[in-house]
Amino acid sequence: MTEAEISVSEVQSRRAELFLVDVRELDELQICKLDYDLHIPMGEVPTRIDEIPRDREVVIYCRSGGRSAQVVGYLQAQGFSNVDNMVGGTLAWSKEVDPAMPTY
Repeated sequence: MTEAEISVSEVQSRRAELFLVDVRELDELQICKLDYDLHIPMGEVPTRIDEIPRDREVVIYCRSGGRSAQVVGYLQAQGFSNVDNMVGGTLAWSKEVDPAMPTY
């Protein structure tokens, strides 16, 4: 993992102190979802960036970690310093934390 990455197990253990942002599309949320703080589809992040707190540790996630990694890079370029990509996304969450959670 790089500096801007966090594992699903760490997200699970630190959930209360983290601000989770799901960047998947709405139809993906209907299949499975975590207990997130904010849902912003990836394409809407630039216009909704003010909804993401700068004073908390923010974790961005998607299905597998690709889109969320792009969003983390974008947010860092916009001056966010405390933002991480949840490695493996909801697929890793289902595999490592909650096997009952559906995958797609």
